[in-house]
Amino acid sequence: MKNYRKISNHKKKLSSFKNCISILVFVLLSTLNCYSQNRNTTISLFDGTSLNGWEAVNPENGKYWSVVDSVITGGNGIINIPTNTYLRTTESFEDFEFRALFRLTGDHSTGLINSGIQYRSIIEENKIIGYQADIGKGYWGDIYDEHRRGKLVGGDLSTLKHLLNEDGWNSYIIRCIGNKHELYINGIKTTEYFELDSEIPSKGVIGIQVHSGGNAKVEFKHITITRL
Repeated sequence: MKNYRKISNHKKKLSSFKNCISILVFVLLSTLNCYSQNRNTTISLFDGTSLNGWEAVNPENGKYWSVVDSVITGGNGIINIPTNTYLRTTESFEDFEFRALFRLTGDHSTGLINSGIQYRSIIEENKIIGYQADIGKGYWGDIYDEHRRGKLVGGDLSTLKHLLNEDGWNSYIIRCIGNKHELYINGIKTTEYFELDSEIPSKGVIGIQVHSGGNAKVEFKHITITRL
C-alpha cells in the first residue's frame, strides 16, 4: 500500500510538472506570436481623406500639399514650384518595407519635373536630411542623400525602361533592413545599396517631395508600411 501511495504521489507531481511546462510553453509561444504580429503588421500611412499623420517640413510650404480625389497631391501642374518642398510623416521608422503608387506629371519645358520619397530622414530647422528614392526623368530609381552627401547610387533601368509609365501610375517599394537598402519600381529592382557609415542615422521619417523648377505635380496613394 505504501509503495502504491508513493507511485500515485509521484504520478501526481509529474502530471502537475507537465501542466506547468505546457502553460509556460503556451505563454511563451503566445508572446512570441504577438511580438511577431506587432513587428510585421502592415499599416496604412494615408487615410484617403486627410493629411493626418503628415506635416509639411517647412510650414510655409504646406500650401503646396493637399488631398484631391483620395490622393495626396503635391503641386498642381500649373504653377512653377519655387523651392523644394516636402511632406513627411510624424512617425519614424527603422527596418521596414514601404509601398505606394505614384504619378509624376508636368511640362518639362517649364523646368525640372522631379520628385522623390524620403526615408530614414531627420528634420533640422525646417530641412529634411536623409535618403531619397528618386522619381523623374534621368533619376528613376536612384538613391540620393538629400542635404547631406548627394547621389549615392544610380538606378538600373535596363529592365524597368520597358515597363515604366513616365506620365502615369507606377509602384514604388523601398525595403530597408539593417544597412541594406533596396528599391523596386513596378516590381523591378533598380537599386541595392549598403550603408557603410555607422554615423548615418538608421531610423527616421518617411517623406515625399516636389522638386523646384517646373510646374510639377506629384500624386501618391495606397501608401503602406510594414515594420520588419
